[in-house]
Amino acid sequence: MSNTFHTYCKYLLVSGLTSAVVSCSNTRFLKENQMLYTGAEVKIESDTISKKEKKDLQAALEANLTPKPNSTFLGMRPKLYFYNIAKEPKKDKGFNYWLKYKMGEKPVLLGDVDREFNKDIIQNYSENKGYFNAQATYDTVSRNKKARVIYTVKPGARYLVDGVKFQKDSTLVNQEIQNLTGKTLLKNGKPFDLDVIKAERERIDNGLKERGFYYFHPDNIIVQADSTVHKNHKVELNVKLKDNTPDLATQQFSIDKVIVFPNYNIQDVKEGKYSIPMNADSLSKYAFDDIYVIDPQHKFKPKIFDRALYFKQGDLYNRSNHNLSLNRLISLGVFKFVKNEFVTSDSLNHKFDAYYLLTPRQIQSLRLEALGRTNSANYAGSELNLNWTHRNFFRGAEQFKAAIFGAFDFQMGGAQDANNIFRAGTNVQLSIPRIVAPFRFHSSSEFVPRTNITLGYEFQNRTQYYTLNNFTASFGYLWKENARKEHELKVIDITLVSPQKVTDEYKKKYETNPALQRIVDRQLIFGPTYSYTYTNTMLPKKNTFYYKGTLDLAGNISGLVSGANVKEGKEKKIFGIPFSQYAKIENDFRFYHKFTEKSSLATRFIGGIAYPYGNSEFVPFSKQFFSGGSNSIRAFRARTLGPGSFDPRTIEPGTYFDQAGDVKLELNAEYRANLYKFINAAVFVDAGNIWLLHNDDARPGAKFTKDFLNEIAVGAGVGLRLDFSILVLRLDLAMPLRVPYYEKGDRWAFDKINFGDPSWRKDNLVLNIAIGYPF
Repeated sequence: MSNTFHTYCKYLLVSGLTSAVVSCSNTRFLKENQMLYTGAEVKIESDTISKKEKKDLQAALEANLTPKPNSTFLGMRPKLYFYNIAKEPKKDKGFNYWLKYKMGEKPVLLGDVDREFNKDIIQNYSENKGYFNAQATYDTVSRNKKARVIYTVKPGARYLVDGVKFQKDSTLVNQEIQNLTGKTLLKNGKPFDLDVIKAERERIDNGLKERGFYYFHPDNIIVQADSTVHKNHKVELNVKLKDNTPDLATQQFSIDKVIVFPNYNIQDVKEGKYSIPMNADSLSKYAFDDIYVIDPQHKFKPKIFDRALYFKQGDLYNRSNHNLSLNRLISLGVFKFVKNEFVTSDSLNHKFDAYYLLTPRQIQSLRLEALGRTNSANYAGSELNLNWTHRNFFRGAEQFKAAIFGAFDFQMGGAQDANNIFRAGTNVQLSIPRIVAPFRFHSSSEFVPRTNITLGYEFQNRTQYYTLNNFTASFGYLWKENARKEHELKVIDITLVSPQKVTDEYKKKYETNPALQRIVDRQLIFGPTYSYTYTNTMLPKKNTFYYKGTLDLAGNISGLVSGANVKEGKEKKIFGIPFSQYAKIENDFRFYHKFTEKSSLATRFIGGIAYPYGNSEFVPFSKQFFSGGSNSIRAFRARTLGPGSFDPRTIEPGTYFDQAGDVKLELNAEYRANLYKFINAAVFVDAGNIWLLHNDDARPGAKFTKDFLNEIAVGAGVGLRLDFSILVLRLDLAMPLRVPYYEKGDRWAFDKINFGDPSWRKDNLVLNIAIGYPF
């Protein structure tokens, strides 16, 4: 391969420059009468249309031409070259097959181009855009066994709409069409455009579907264009029903019976294990309000279908309720397949029965997870989780989840009495598919609202230091307005931290660092929390957004009622434990820009503040902000950055505690590109820090001041992501570019970068291994 490459690639050095220009020829591989097709160009010749119209028409016409030439990179065709140099493989696998048909690209020849077909495409497309008298010709230009085709188009003047008529008659369907004319897409003075006409037919069809015309179709509408009634390139449009429109399409249907099969299995139907009852007598014993639930084994409470289905007996059919019902059944989370059928029950009165055939998911599941991880300060560990899920706990599609877990982290290479960490606990959650409240909550969303109840306990033992018991409980609601907007309100969110044992060694540490004492203080945190999420990232758009705002108000009502004020010595307690009082807000904003199908830019900004007041002088440690780690500023190890310009090197060697703050600012930017199939790469920059709202003598420089910009940490790096669909394995290698705890004026670290120094690499290169994207 090397000799071949040097034979057909010329390296030109000009005037002693070290840069090289590479020119690789693929034409030598062509047969005698073959010519490589290098593309086409469309030229517009017209004095009657504007430059913008010419540009838009040219771009559209070129996009419709076939075939596309071989792809190029910097003027070369590397994929074509790989195809040419690879031998024809004997099997559909192996290196030659991969090089020729995966990396390579078959040559596109001039003989593959149907120029007459493309000419017709050009003329037809031009006419569809209102250039009724368009004429096209083509010419082929060839040189050195390469050829391109130049198409010349004379479009003439563009026809404009001058009059839109919706033909009237006495039928019911026509009357409904007349009611839809107010929002027509066909406007006087606009260019004739076949795509707009198609969209108008779709609009009318959608409108009729909302008015009971289930069997109507856009093809039942015809739009006639008449250019003879006006001069000066004007056209009149006449919208009417086709003469051969089926009678069924003109009838307005209503719902007769609503019938639900919550245990439907197509295999059981085929094997004759049960049949679908089709008459009223056999259905009567399954009646529930206005629906029939065919569930002889009573696996599901009929009430859940009454809440999920938006069709009732006697309702006029409409597509919105049709789709809404299906989506709500899916969002219950208990059905694997949801199928809907309409069967005519009364053809004279235009009624049909709505059948819902539901195949349940596996009701119960048990999952065991084993995880391995590494932490900062040379910690390594493992975690074991056992999760049980029941998706129909009280026969009302309630999801009950229970989990028990155990984890440990030990310090590799540390002393024998290193401060290892052991955690164990359990948590349960009951998710009810409705709002459980003393008031009525009505949701017309396609997503079923949920009431969530959680309970949890965790035992944490940090050997040589302390042992803690953590209890959590919450009650709240989760609902979505639509696919983009989600709300979560926890009416009450409780956390109780109770120390079981604190060693004398740890007590000595917090005598000089009061922040450490707050970790083991008895803490009672309760209050409401609310979060709002907006995202349109699921849409196929060039620019998409994600935003999540969270508000946490702990002890606010209790503090106001009791008159608590710790600064005035009026600390209040509940069950002998001081309750926390603070307000915390956090905003997470993300912006994604897609350059191509294989490359994009992702950015994120996080801003948050937690303010203690009333009964609290400090925000509880578990509710503060943290920085650093695989999903934050990746050049700094997890929870080691900050607060402010505090220097972690002053901490006693061998001692590791998470650094927390009351204020957080963070900005991330990441360029992502696909290299090959499941292999993706990234280049990223992270910046930010955390700060305290008060002075801390044990951590100088930790307070948030007007000089906070000088305490921003900056890191950068490269990443590799292996996207296996079911999970994304992420490896990010980062290094600090700006270190906030260095001396002022010397915090940028560009001059300290030394990849050849092993000690520098050990102290500055941070490898993050994680699952999923950081944002």
